[in-house]
Amino acid sequence: MYLLCSMERPDQQADGEESGEGGRKIIHIDMDAFYASVEQRDDPALKGRPVAVGGTRERGVVAAASYEARKYGVRSAMASALARRLCPDLLFVRPRFEVYREVSRQIHLIFADYTDLVEPLSLDEAYLDVTNNHQGIATATEVARQIRARIREETGLTASAGVSYNKFIAKLASDHNKPDGLCVVRPDQGLAFIAMQPVGRFHGVGPVTATRMEKLGIHTGADLRRCSREFLGQQFGKSGDYFYLAARAIDHRAVRPDRVRKSIGSENTFFHDLYSHEDLAAALLESSESVARHAERTGKAGRTISIKLRYSDFRTLTRARTLPAPVADAARIQEVALALLAPLEPVALGVRLLGVTLSSLGEGDDEMVVTAEQLALAFE
Repeated sequence: MYLLCSMERPDQQADGEESGEGGRKIIHIDMDAFYASVEQRDDPALKGRPVAVGGTRERGVVAAASYEARKYGVRSAMASALARRLCPDLLFVRPRFEVYREVSRQIHLIFADYTDLVEPLSLDEAYLDVTNNHQGIATATEVARQIRARIREETGLTASAGVSYNKFIAKLASDHNKPDGLCVVRPDQGLAFIAMQPVGRFHGVGPVTATRMEKLGIHTGADLRRCSREFLGQQFGKSGDYFYLAARAIDHRAVRPDRVRKSIGSENTFFHDLYSHEDLAAALLESSESVARHAERTGKAGRTISIKLRYSDFRTLTRARTLPAPVADAARIQEVALALLAPLEPVALGVRLLGVTLSSLGEGDDEMVVTAEQLALAFE
């Protein structure tokens, strides 16, 4: 049992102890292998077997993997061909997004019995502020226990929960005891908890940033905390300030139930500047696939695709195109992104940052939610 994730003294505080973050009680609920678990629930023949939700064709992508498949190294966003090589007995299942959305609605009805302050991040995860909950329950830990029990009883699925005093730590905590786990980090434990975490687990630290941090000798939250704000700003730009605060367990963001996502973006800062078309195209593909995965997870589509390019001298350009109909698949996003890049090539200066954004979500169409059939095409 991880000592800083005490369940014996949940979110109660000793006399005179500072409450941290104004005494807030935040829960992050994350469903366990959501898509794959739904498929195993609905088809008994899949229970206990390695399952991948996604496409089986040469260029298909794994949307989700069961925990049995993960033991072989199969992960979401992995090419289906590679997943099959890692796990020859892997069973591929075509995604059923209409079912996943319905189960997600069931889960959110459970949340609503405890608080109106629910901020969905995708179909399978959400933040809840239960500082003042409908049931008058004294601790957030007990609220999390009840919610997880009801999810299991009413949907037949398991969820993991992180309980803490801010969103950043709660999200980290929900991943700590997966699957079917509960991790509580009290205000007096926040700094120590973050200090022990690998920086690769921090929200906002992707593979490229994690690799760059490792080259700088930053492996854990403790390493990150030793870095000055100025140093992090020099190395990571605007993200440096976020990393500085995160390493110190500071996150004042409120749980926003009315939060409307206006765009979905993905960008990478490269350790070595890029020059060739092949490298730039590969970077755009990576970002396009990341955007498409998030669009799929949230059931969103957008009409405007833009690219952001930063040269080695820090000069930054953006280019955008608005389409007549909403899109969400990686191939179409990359196609438009490459068309936007073409007039900028060949690049005279090296490119240090390149990204793709999908926006105009929910604008210009009565029905902007991607249908199950449209989403499934991305996994053909």
